[in-house]
Amino acid sequence: MLRLGVNIDHVATIRNARGSYYPEPVRAAELALAAGADGITAHLREDRRHISDADIAVLTDLCHKRGKPLNFEMAVTDEMVGIALGAKPHAACLVPERREEVTTEGGLDVVKGQNRIADATVRLRTVGARVSLFIEPDPDQIRASAQAGAQVVELHTGAYCDAARAGETDRAEAILERLKRGAALAHDLGLEVHAGHGIDYATVKPIAAIPQIAELNIGHFLIGEAIFVGLPQAIRRMRALMDAARLELEPVA
Repeated sequence: MLRLGVNIDHVATIRNARGSYYPEPVRAAELALAAGADGITAHLREDRRHISDADIAVLTDLCHKRGKPLNFEMAVTDEMVGIALGAKPHAACLVPERREEVTTEGGLDVVKGQNRIADATVRLRTVGARVSLFIEPDPDQIRASAQAGAQVVELHTGAYCDAARAGETDRAEAILERLKRGAALAHDLGLEVHAGHGIDYATVKPIAAIPQIAELNIGHFLIGEAIFVGLPQAIRRMRALMDAARLELEPVA
C-alpha cells in the first residue's frame, strides 16, 4: 500500500500568527494518525516560523507511543543535525532552505553539496535515522543521492502540480514523465522513493500511480481543506484517491 505522511507544519503557522498555544500541532498529528495517516512530517526551520523545538519533542514522543514514524524535515546545518541526533527521529529528510522563501522552492543540490550532505547522512544514520533527500527528478541528483549514502529520495512534485492546476497540459505531462523516469532510476539504484510538495485532490492520482513511489508527504493542502471539512475527512478522501490510483495499476485477473 502507498503510504501517506501528513505534514502538520501549518497548524503551527496558524498558532504562531497569534503567538498563542493553539491550535496544537500534536493534536493535529493525533487526528491524522487516527484518520489513517502512516506517519507525521514536521519541518523545523532555522527561523522557527512554524514548528518549534518543543513541538519536535512532543511529536517524537507521540509517534514513538503510537508506533508511527516521525519524518523530521531539516536543512543541512550543524544546528539541525545536532537537534536530529538528539531527537533520533525515524526519518530525517534533508531539504534546501532559504530565509526569504515562502516555502521550499525546489530540490536539494546534492551534486554540488555532496561532501556536506554525505557527512550529515553518515552522522544521522549512526542514530538509526533513515536519511531522505528532497530532490528534483534529475538523474544526476538521483545518482548523487545514492552516492551520498541516502536510503530514500523524495521527489519534488511542486512543478507538476503547479502546471496541472494552471491547465498547462503539455508541460504537466512532460514533468510527470520526468517524475516517472526519476522514480524508476532511483528504484533501480536501491533507493526508496517518496514524493511530495503541492499535491492536492486534483493532482494526487497521477503521482500515486507511479509504481515505484512508496510514500507521499502532503501538508499544506490537507491543513487548508481541514478548515472546511475537518482534518480526518480531508485525510480519508486523500487516502481514498491514493488507493484508487494504486488499484488501477493492478493487473486484471
